[in-house]
Amino acid sequence: MNKQIKHYENKLTHEMDPSDLYAGFEAGENLIAVDTRQAFGYKKEHIPTAINLPHREMNEKTTAHLDKSKIYVCYCDGIGCNASTKGALKMAKLGFKVKELIGGIEWWKFDGYATQGTKATSGSMFECAC
Repeated sequence: MNKQIKHYENKLTHEMDPSDLYAGFEAGENLIAVDTRQAFGYKKEHIPTAINLPHREMNEKTTAHLDKSKIYVCYCDGIGCNASTKGALKMAKLGFKVKELIGGIEWWKFDGYATQGTKATSGSMFECAC
Protein backbone atom coordinates (compact mmCIF):
# COMPACT_ATOMS: atom_id res chain seq x y z
CA MET A 1 0.00 0.00 0.00
CA ASN A 2 1.11 3.53 -0.70
CA LYS A 3 2.86 5.00 2.39
CA GLN A 4 0.90 8.23 2.12
CA ILE A 5 -2.45 6.44 2.09
CA LYS A 6 -1.40 4.29 5.05
CA HIS A 7 -0.35 7.43 6.96
CA TYR A 8 -3.75 9.08 6.54
CA GLU A 9 -5.65 5.89 7.31
CA ASN A 10 -3.65 5.49 10.54
CA LYS A 11 -4.23 9.10 11.48
CA LEU A 12 -8.00 8.77 11.06
CA THR A 13 -7.96 5.56 13.10
CA HIS A 14 -6.59 7.46 16.09
CA GLU A 15 -8.03 10.98 15.80
CA MET A 16 -11.35 12.68 15.23
CA ASP A 17 -12.42 16.28 14.94
CA PRO A 18 -15.24 17.98 16.86
CA SER A 19 -17.76 17.61 14.03
CA ASP A 20 -17.09 13.85 13.90
CA LEU A 21 -17.55 13.58 17.67
CA TYR A 22 -20.75 15.61 17.58
CA ALA A 23 -22.13 13.50 14.71
CA GLY A 24 -21.13 10.35 16.58
CA PHE A 25 -23.01 11.47 19.67
CA GLU A 26 -26.09 12.31 17.59
CA ALA A 27 -25.94 8.92 15.86
CA GLY A 28 -25.72 7.10 19.20
CA GLU A 29 -22.27 5.70 18.49
CA ASN A 30 -20.41 3.93 21.27
CA LEU A 31 -18.36 7.04 22.20
CA ILE A 32 -17.40 8.48 25.57
CA ALA A 33 -15.70 11.88 25.73
CA VAL A 34 -12.94 11.97 28.35
CA ASP A 35 -11.74 15.30 29.68
CA THR A 36 -8.14 14.53 30.61
CA ARG A 37 -7.51 17.87 32.33
CA GLN A 38 -7.50 18.47 36.07
CA ALA A 39 -10.88 18.66 37.82
CA PHE A 40 -10.92 22.48 37.99
CA GLY A 41 -10.83 22.71 34.18
CA TYR A 42 -13.63 20.19 33.84
CA LYS A 43 -15.77 22.00 36.43
CA LYS A 44 -15.27 25.29 34.58
CA GLU A 45 -16.23 23.90 31.18
CA HIS A 46 -16.54 20.53 29.47
CA ILE A 47 -18.16 18.76 26.55
CA PRO A 48 -21.69 17.61 27.49
CA THR A 49 -21.78 13.99 28.75
CA ALA A 50 -17.96 13.95 29.13
CA ILE A 51 -16.37 12.23 32.09
CA ASN A 52 -13.41 13.75 33.88
CA LEU A 53 -10.40 11.49 34.20
CA PRO A 54 -7.20 13.53 34.55
CA HIS A 55 -4.34 11.82 32.73
CA ARG A 56 -2.12 11.98 35.85
CA GLU A 57 -4.69 9.87 37.73
CA MET A 58 -5.21 7.18 35.09
CA ASN A 59 -4.30 3.66 36.16
CA GLU A 60 -5.90 0.22 36.40
CA LYS A 61 -7.76 1.16 39.58
CA THR A 62 -9.18 4.51 38.39
CA THR A 63 -10.32 3.03 35.07
CA ALA A 64 -11.62 -0.31 36.38
CA HIS A 65 -15.25 0.85 36.20
CA LEU A 66 -15.03 1.82 32.51
CA ASP A 67 -16.53 -0.34 29.76
CA LYS A 68 -13.79 -1.54 27.39
CA SER A 69 -16.32 -2.03 24.57
CA LYS A 70 -16.70 1.76 24.24
CA ILE A 71 -14.46 4.14 22.30
CA TYR A 72 -12.98 6.82 24.55
CA VAL A 73 -12.28 10.17 22.91
CA CYS A 74 -9.70 12.06 24.96
CA TYR A 75 -9.55 15.83 24.90
CA CYS A 76 -7.92 18.73 26.72
CA ASP A 77 -7.73 22.50 26.17
CA GLY A 78 -6.49 22.43 22.60
CA ILE A 79 -3.36 22.48 20.50
CA GLY A 80 -1.26 24.07 23.26
CA CYS A 81 -2.01 21.21 25.66
CA ASN A 82 -0.90 17.58 25.48
CA ALA A 83 -3.05 16.14 28.28
CA SER A 84 -5.25 14.42 25.69
CA THR A 85 -2.23 12.74 24.10
CA LYS A 86 -0.96 11.59 27.50
CA GLY A 87 -4.42 10.35 28.46
CA ALA A 88 -4.98 8.55 25.16
CA LEU A 89 -1.59 6.83 25.48
CA LYS A 90 -2.30 5.71 29.05
CA MET A 91 -5.78 4.44 28.18
CA ALA A 92 -4.45 2.56 25.15
CA LYS A 93 -1.79 0.92 27.34
CA LEU A 94 -4.59 -0.08 29.74
CA GLY A 95 -6.40 -1.87 26.91
CA PHE A 96 -9.04 0.71 25.94
CA LYS A 97 -10.10 1.71 22.42
CA VAL A 98 -9.10 5.36 22.22
CA LYS A 99 -9.13 8.34 19.89
CA GLU A 100 -7.85 11.86 20.43
CA LEU A 101 -10.03 14.90 19.74
CA ILE A 102 -8.21 17.28 17.41
CA GLY A 103 -8.18 20.80 18.83
CA GLY A 104 -9.70 19.88 22.18
CA ILE A 105 -12.47 21.87 23.80
CA GLU A 106 -11.33 25.07 22.07
CA TRP A 107 -12.04 23.68 18.61
CA TRP A 108 -15.26 22.09 19.94
CA LYS A 109 -16.43 25.62 20.84
CA PHE A 110 -14.97 27.10 17.63
CA ASP A 111 -17.19 24.71 15.66
CA GLY A 112 -20.21 26.10 17.53
CA TYR A 113 -20.97 23.31 20.00
CA ALA A 114 -22.27 23.89 23.53
CA THR A 115 -20.31 23.25 26.71
CA GLN A 116 -21.39 22.63 30.29
CA GLY A 117 -19.92 23.83 33.58
CA THR A 118 -19.63 27.05 35.56
CA LYS A 119 -18.42 28.90 32.41
CA ALA A 120 -20.66 27.02 29.97
CA THR A 121 -21.09 28.32 26.44
CA SER A 122 -24.15 28.09 24.26
CA GLY A 123 -24.15 26.41 20.90
CA SER A 124 -25.44 23.35 19.10
CA MET A 125 -26.47 20.61 21.49
CA PHE A 126 -26.82 16.97 20.50
CA GLU A 127 -29.68 14.75 21.55
CA CYS A 128 -28.03 12.12 23.70
CA ALA A 129 -29.37 8.59 23.59
CA CYS A 130 -27.36 7.90 26.76
